[in-house]
This record gives sequence, C-alpha cells and structure tokens, in this order.
Amino acid sequence: MPKMKTHSRAKKTFKVTGSGKVKRFKAFKSHLLTKKATSRKRHLRGSTLVNKTNSRMVNRLLCIGG
Repeated sequence: MPKMKTHSRAKKTFKVTGSGKVKRFKAFKSHLLTKKATSRKRHLRGSTLVNKTNSRMVNRLLCIGG
C-alpha cells in the first residue's frame, strides 16, 4: 500500500504541539479591519487549539494517528 500524502494546505495551517494536540490561528483577521474594535483584533491575534469535534478531521488531513 502506498504512503499517505499530507494535505498541502493543512500542513501550512496547523501545527502539532509536543503533547499531540493541534494548534490553529483564529479567523476574521485578514481584511476589513477598520470596523473591528481594537480589543477584538487583539483577541484574534493569538493561537488556540483545534476543537475536539474537528480534531479527528484535521488529524486525518495531517496523516496523524491510525
């Protein structure tokens, strides 16, 4: 059976932490920023972990686990 290929966009978008969880950056921070409050933009700046409901799909795109 051939090797599984990693999804090209997923490997640029997500990072795997040392404990095996998947890290992502927040959305709504690319354009139309003048109408958004400064505090809202500040909260969107950081990264967060992928929700457990979506982690199975992301792990499949990254070829992590069985």
